[in-house]
Amino acid sequence: AEARRAARGKGGSGGRGRIRGLFTWKKIVGTVLGTSLLAIGAFIALYFAVDIPDDNAAAQAAQRQSNVYKYSDGTLLARDGKVNREIVDLSKVPKKVQYTFVAAENKSFYQDNGIDLKGTARGLLNTVRGKGAQGGSTITQQYVKNYYLSQEQTVSRKLKEMVISLKVDRRLTKDEILAGYINTSYYGRNAYGIQAAAQAYYRVDADRLTVAQGAYLAALLQAPSQYDWAAASDAGKRLVTARWNYVLDNMVGKGWLDGSERRGMKFPEPRDPRPAAGREGQKGYLIELANRQLEDQLMKQQGMTRSQAEAAVVDQGWTVTLNVDRKKQAALEKSVKAQLTGRLDAKKRKVDADVQAGAVSVDPKTGRIVALYGGVDYFKHYLSNATRTDYQPASTFKPVILAAALEEGAQTQDGDPISADTVYDGTSKRQVVDDGAKVGFSPENEDDRDYGDVSVQTAMNKSVNSVFAQMGVDVGMKYVMDTAAKLGMDTGRAQAVPAQTLGTMGASPLQMAGVYATLDNHGKKVTPGILKKAEHNSRTVAIPDPVGEQVVSRSAADTVTSVLTGVVDDGTARRSVALNPRRDGQKVAGKTGTSDDNKSAWFTGYTPDLVTSVGLFGEDDKAPHPQVKMYGAGGNPRVNGGGFPAEVWAAYMFGVTRTDARFDLDTDQGAAVRPSWTPTPSQTPTTQEPSREPTTREPSQAPTTQEPSQDPTTQEPSQDPTTEAPTGGPTDRPTGGITLDPVRPGDDTS
Repeated sequence: AEARRAARGKGGSGGRGRIRGLFTWKKIVGTVLGTSLLAIGAFIALYFAVDIPDDNAAAQAAQRQSNVYKYSDGTLLARDGKVNREIVDLSKVPKKVQYTFVAAENKSFYQDNGIDLKGTARGLLNTVRGKGAQGGSTITQQYVKNYYLSQEQTVSRKLKEMVISLKVDRRLTKDEILAGYINTSYYGRNAYGIQAAAQAYYRVDADRLTVAQGAYLAALLQAPSQYDWAAASDAGKRLVTARWNYVLDNMVGKGWLDGSERRGMKFPEPRDPRPAAGREGQKGYLIELANRQLEDQLMKQQGMTRSQAEAAVVDQGWTVTLNVDRKKQAALEKSVKAQLTGRLDAKKRKVDADVQAGAVSVDPKTGRIVALYGGVDYFKHYLSNATRTDYQPASTFKPVILAAALEEGAQTQDGDPISADTVYDGTSKRQVVDDGAKVGFSPENEDDRDYGDVSVQTAMNKSVNSVFAQMGVDVGMKYVMDTAAKLGMDTGRAQAVPAQTLGTMGASPLQMAGVYATLDNHGKKVTPGILKKAEHNSRTVAIPDPVGEQVVSRSAADTVTSVLTGVVDDGTARRSVALNPRRDGQKVAGKTGTSDDNKSAWFTGYTPDLVTSVGLFGEDDKAPHPQVKMYGAGGNPRVNGGGFPAEVWAAYMFGVTRTDARFDLDTDQGAAVRPSWTPTPSQTPTTQEPSREPTTREPSQAPTTQEPSQDPTTQEPSQDPTTEAPTGGPTDRPTGGITLDPVRPGDDTS
């Protein structure tokens, strides 16, 4: 045994010796030196092999072709784009305006040799790794890419770009390169070159641009559509303002701008875009979302930056087929006009001019966006209300809290599992507690109304803030926000604090349609997509499946759906949706939402085959269009989710959805579950509310429909037939008994 161990030891030592022999310092140095010499030799060969292509400005312009957009059935939606390009001599551009572009993109432009070795090496490495473009190009490299090459992200193209840039820098003056760069860049609004951009954004020629205006145009090149002030989100405006400041500060640092002049500058808001054929009405909103989602895929699949992707999409001869259903689109537009815009009168009520509407309709099984409403007209309101994320979703966020509770198996402070039947204290301004300690949050219910002890089902029906504030803490706000992100909300900038239970983060109808579509699709993630197909003669792009993986369990999603049927049949959407004469037996789940200051109002709801989110937003019709309250709009004291939004939703949905579709729910909780008992019809029910909701225990005997008299505040107007069974009553797959909830909520419209 010792001999064998000794032999193994010798063998091991010999093996280690052989390994050390392979990696001597001489061999390492020789390998590195040899590789470097090979790389240098290859680059020298490439340098002599690649020449500057012929002047092809005319060819570049000729290659610009209109994009064609089609509805899902192949009929024409729009033909977009007439090339807007005008070359100007650099002498026509004020010197300080020239400097804005250098300060924005390449401060060493006047000293470098045309390439940024570190940035180019990083770009090549990222391309090989499939991470895409990471910036770092000089103005010369960007000019070469725009003027001589393409936007594709390949190693060969990047190597050609580097070689040609070196040669261009030797052949042309810096002024000639800068002129070529600012005359070939894409600035958004279908404008190519600084002259077209000056006219598109400020209605002046390039020689009349101010330094502040030039700095905006220079900042714009990073992401033209995202930074276009007329259509930018709040985040986009913050980003472009920060970049505008960055440009001017760089100019001061380089000595190109006096500090006192810089301090006196104000951000120069550009003018609204001019109307263009092919984008009137809703077409512009549809085209913008289609372009943005196509750009997203080019960035993801081909490693482009946002500006490169925009340049690869706009006027590039794409044929884009949308998922939008022509008939559903027309029906949605008609419903908004009939139920909202046709009833507003800014001459009678000034606030009526401040009401904006947005809506998105999604097929939950496929994730396809079948209809979208972005505003009254693309050329009257450029920012799409369907995709804007600057208004609160309010109580439409409450189903997310319940989904998180069910998914996490959360318990109340007393250790009871949270379910549709769990009882909470619905007292207005009740202090939220965590492990017996107050958390410093005591939200008011709408109209400061106290509900006493109520079930989660009733709290959802009546949109009781105090209940869901406590539930959020019981679940853990981190888990609530994580669930929101899984369902499709953008929570990156939102803090996980109890105040978020009121839906105080920003969200868009597009996002909320995705959240509710995921619930409708039994917890499988739905990311609404407008692209059906995108075809190009020299570029391919794969359209991802909008339906993804399971992000919450089926039982959790189905229980939320079951609970949300109660909001429609017995809650805040009852009058507008459940009792709507257009309803023809459709099964409906949904939730209203109204922000505390009445700046937003929502109804997001779904049938088994279609999800639609409708949002109303108070926005001053005068620039700079701040958020405003909608009190008094349409002659109503308050704009509620159960009013205009639910009415628009019902007028549209009940005309395009199937009447025979049924929810297939895997749950024994919530309003959609048929109770195991039969109500006794011998007594006429009143509309008064008990002081305490029933617990999860089954009733010992068949209860009657008579209600106690302690709380007279829920009395409904006599014309509302609350004692009739709602037309869309309990569904579908009764999987178990449920406790009777004797409360018949009125038409609170929170």
